[in-house]
Amino acid sequence: MKRLLIANRGEIAIRVARTARELGIETVAVYSSADREARHVSAGDVAVEIGPAPAVDSYLNAGKIIDAARKTNADAIHPGYGFLSEDPEFAEAVEAAGIRWVGPPPSAMRAMGAKIAARARMIAAGVPVVPGFPGSPDPKEMGEGAAALGYPVLVKASAGGGGKGMRLVARAEELPSAIEGARREALSAFGDGAVYLEKAISRPRHVEMQIFGDRAGRVVALGERECSIQRRHQKIVEEAPSPSLDAGVRAAMAEAAVAAGRAVGYASAGTVEFLLDESRKFYFLEMNTRLQVEHAVTEETLGIDLVRAQLEVADGHPLSEGWGALEPRGHAIECRVYAEDPETHLPRSGTVLAYEEPCGPGVRVDAGIERGSRVGIDYDPILAKVIVRAESRGAAIARMREALSRYVILGVTTNIPLLRRIVASEDFGAGRTDTGFVERLPPPPDSPPPAAAVLAALHEAGGARTGSVSSVLPGAADPWRAASSWRNR
Repeated sequence: MKRLLIANRGEIAIRVARTARELGIETVAVYSSADREARHVSAGDVAVEIGPAPAVDSYLNAGKIIDAARKTNADAIHPGYGFLSEDPEFAEAVEAAGIRWVGPPPSAMRAMGAKIAARARMIAAGVPVVPGFPGSPDPKEMGEGAAALGYPVLVKASAGGGGKGMRLVARAEELPSAIEGARREALSAFGDGAVYLEKAISRPRHVEMQIFGDRAGRVVALGERECSIQRRHQKIVEEAPSPSLDAGVRAAMAEAAVAAGRAVGYASAGTVEFLLDESRKFYFLEMNTRLQVEHAVTEETLGIDLVRAQLEVADGHPLSEGWGALEPRGHAIECRVYAEDPETHLPRSGTVLAYEEPCGPGVRVDAGIERGSRVGIDYDPILAKVIVRAESRGAAIARMREALSRYVILGVTTNIPLLRRIVASEDFGAGRTDTGFVERLPPPPDSPPPAAAVLAALHEAGGARTGSVSSVLPGAADPWRAASSWRNR
């Protein structure tokens, strides 16, 4: 492998490019017209514009991406996550063009891509699944299926993920509208309106197992990640190892995850996701046939590079023998930083006027932005990930609190205030979490002077880089003193 095209943007494109450079592989960045000045563009040795801002005309346009690979003589494509990363037809087109696909076999992606079929396959492989009903176009049959499961139930998109096409139904009279809404959303997001039903588990934990396979058929489990802190069914805080598993459940979950991978002939990095009920019984939820956003916490606790392993396996190398016996060292936590309102979780846009990352021992930031970056609403609003590692969970929480207190992004509203509240909460510290944690989090205290006022004053002052914020806002209290001791310097 000599030249790698990274078919993605933002922090994951930068992260893949970093490992490729370490291996002496040249990289090709792709970008839409909206991303001409984006940080990931300069991370590549070569950059190619692939279309206008709408993702369907650029990052989701398989033909343009393959054409860019041909034009730049790239001999491999890494899809990152999101966009085309789990599209088996794209993977097949890449391979048909004589280009190496850095990811699992298209057959494995296809087997796990449709959730209804994946559930049946997992049952056949002996993997425990959430009780469910496979779905039907007949409303009466759907109603009977829901009644047999017992309310509450979840309506879920067969081709879905990330909470899209999902509805919680508490009563029978709510079912028809929930099914209609889920089908409409699934058709818009995935081009497939098929839905099915699952029994809703009370206060579940979301725990996933990282697996990795090579082309020789070897599949290993690389430990679990706790992903219960979510908003809108999407993860925002992850950690490894999970504080909710004992040795017996951990071993059984790892065995089930490996069985899932072997059942579809899996190779490369993948994640088998489970729900854990209050009795610590676990159920298969879905399999993500790609690198996960939260892969960094596994890397930090095991001392490995999952992207490097992906590139090596795609290059024909077997998985390292020692990977089957890796044990976590210490504890790692990741917080996802999004351009969104910290209370409503709605996306926000703007220009990053000031940017300062936390740093220090055990602190890692994978970011897709810098000062001057323009954040739009065309793509997923993730800006960066803050990852910390320490010798114990308590020490990792303390390190994350400090890191978030020193992370400064001005000009774009972010969810950092919410992340600070999460890691400072008593329940999080005690490991008392589930997928409804964020909804139960107490409301924030009175906020400091609005950031908009600070930004306006900084802009009026010409972006001065000396003195404190309070010196720019005469008579105002310094809003950063309590939060992070940051000064505009």
